[in-house]
Amino acid sequence: VQLVESGGGMVQPGGSLRLSCAASGFTFSSYDMSWVRQAPGKGPEWVSVINTGGGSTYYADSVKGRFTISRDNAKNTLYLQMNSLKPEDTALYYCARLVAGTEEYDYWGQGTQVTVSS
Repeated sequence: VQLVESGGGMVQPGGSLRLSCAASGFTFSSYDMSWVRQAPGKGPEWVSVINTGGGSTYYADSVKGRFTISRDNAKNTLYLQMNSLKPEDTALYYCARLVAGTEEYDYWGQGTQVTVSS
């Protein structure tokens, strides 16, 4: 199993970024997937989750209305569109695979850094 995030970078407040997570080594379409972030000096924070088919999505209150999670099962790729970015969104963003039927993660990517600063 491999999860590889990309798309991070430095952006000014109010800007946008689109993160991608390329999945391999497993049947991507069979697993719910999440984005989780970790800011410097803080613990992990769940950001969003999407079900296997992409029809159900949920967001943390801190990103609701600004971030959109999506997936392309044909391309084995998970996405996170981030708009109206704030300095408090600065973190290392990870994609993670959910263990079926649970809220636990069994595989994580290496993370991609998002820095929001003027």
